[in-house]
Amino acid sequence: MAKVKAKGATKVKRKSTPAWTRKEGKNPEGGLNAKGRASAKAQGSNLKPPVSAKEAKKSPKKAARRKSFCARMGGMPGPMKKPNGKPTRKALALRKWDC
Repeated sequence: MAKVKAKGATKVKRKSTPAWTRKEGKNPEGGLNAKGRASAKAQGSNLKPPVSAKEAKKSPKKAARRKSFCARMGGMPGPMKKPNGKPTRKALALRKWDC
């Protein structure tokens, strides 16, 4: 942490968390947006954008990736809806991938 002096008061400047862990790095429709993927990549991850069913028809490699994601994520424990009725991040991701 670095101390920053502003108008007679000392403020402590905190290091922020990566974008992929905050709202600004998440896509409201599910998964991460480009900024979230970039911040995860900066930490050593290699994330690619989701593959829809339409994109999967064009490439067998993408189709295999989509099938694998749907099999793994579809079997994850946890609710598909929050107590307030809104879909969870898991449900949004599965919808984004057309699972």
